[in-house]
Amino acid sequence: MSSIEIQPLDAPPDAVISVPGSKSLSNRALLAAALADGACTLTGALYSDDTRLMAGALRALGVEVAEDEESERFQVRGTGGRVPATEADLFIGNSGTTARFITGYVALGHGRYRIDGTPRMRQRPIQPLLDALGTLGVHAVSETGTGCPPVVVEAAGIRGGKTEISGSLSSQYLTSLLLVAPYMADGLDVAVAGALVSRPYIDLTIGLMADFGVAVDEPEPNRFVVRGGQQYAARGYAVEPDASAASYFFAAAAVTGGRVRISGLGTRTQQGDLHFVDVLERMGCTVSRSEEAVEVVGPRRLRGVDVDMGGISDTAQTLAAIAPFADAPVRITGVAHNRIKETDRVGAVATELRRLGVRVDERPDGLTVYPSPVRPAEVETYDDHRMAMSFAVTGLAAPGIRIRNPECVSKTFPRYFETLVKLAATP
Repeated sequence: MSSIEIQPLDAPPDAVISVPGSKSLSNRALLAAALADGACTLTGALYSDDTRLMAGALRALGVEVAEDEESERFQVRGTGGRVPATEADLFIGNSGTTARFITGYVALGHGRYRIDGTPRMRQRPIQPLLDALGTLGVHAVSETGTGCPPVVVEAAGIRGGKTEISGSLSSQYLTSLLLVAPYMADGLDVAVAGALVSRPYIDLTIGLMADFGVAVDEPEPNRFVVRGGQQYAARGYAVEPDASAASYFFAAAAVTGGRVRISGLGTRTQQGDLHFVDVLERMGCTVSRSEEAVEVVGPRRLRGVDVDMGGISDTAQTLAAIAPFADAPVRITGVAHNRIKETDRVGAVATELRRLGVRVDERPDGLTVYPSPVRPAEVETYDDHRMAMSFAVTGLAAPGIRIRNPECVSKTFPRYFETLVKLAATP
């Protein structure tokens, strides 16, 4: 369908919602399992465009990956750090994690590998990762010289050693190096040059590596050391629910004065995006946290807030989508790197809020959204799943909101709109 109209809720929701497994953990776990020596079973995993692209790339590289979508399970037979294929031409869509993680992975191989994606992926930078691989002796280049895919890697393994990587555009470059570092004979000693955006995602990577039996040391801030000779252990791994996906339902409670509880996602998580509920708490929500669940109860009206969302940038759109309903301006900073994601997530949000009649000030690193009546309109999503999911929440509190290209949510949450309807089906 070309668009879908969101029905405002007749009453505040009172719901327990299940969200799919974490995309970030699923794709990290798929790669760790591929590198392990033996069979790994991933349960609770996300089935979406991004994870299918990751699994498909690994299969094209000779790794056995079996899928059971109904039971949310991947079975992976790892190859002990080897890349079986000696050549491959891989299509990775617009999946940033797949592009960055697979580039690091094939550098362990012996052969020629080409990685390409959608037109938007050909605009998304990967040069910092290529530069770091180059200092480690890997021939990895942007085929067109733009610093973006297509990427060509002519690999003969990685000895490892010391390198430096920029962290100002994406944390995924560093994650890519860390994930393959145990299989570098000399290990890896990598320093981050300048700021490191989305630091919680590095903590997530380090935590997953520990779960698979590999230690990462941080002898000083933003310097990471992985000893060579370590190996990922073949094991079963349970993927947590996705904290980014949960943010839309927490926001729904916040903007409608309702209650939403997400089970299976609690205080033990290393997913930084769960800190979105801290922002909602500052805006007047009541937040209950336990090891097994998090619950948000919305106030009569949200308060304005000034917040640096650099560490939880995937939830910046979620906040912007409910910001017009606050009693004072909502100022979002620290998200300049959002401009190079699936779309320019700063500019696109500002454009669509203005389409809804909302006053917005746009800055290089964020925006300020002012309390405004929201008028009916059709929201353009730019083939960005987070644009669709965020503005659908706006439609729960304001009539006449239509979402264009709703199928784009298949990137990370194929049943999002089905799940959203459950908020209205409450006692």
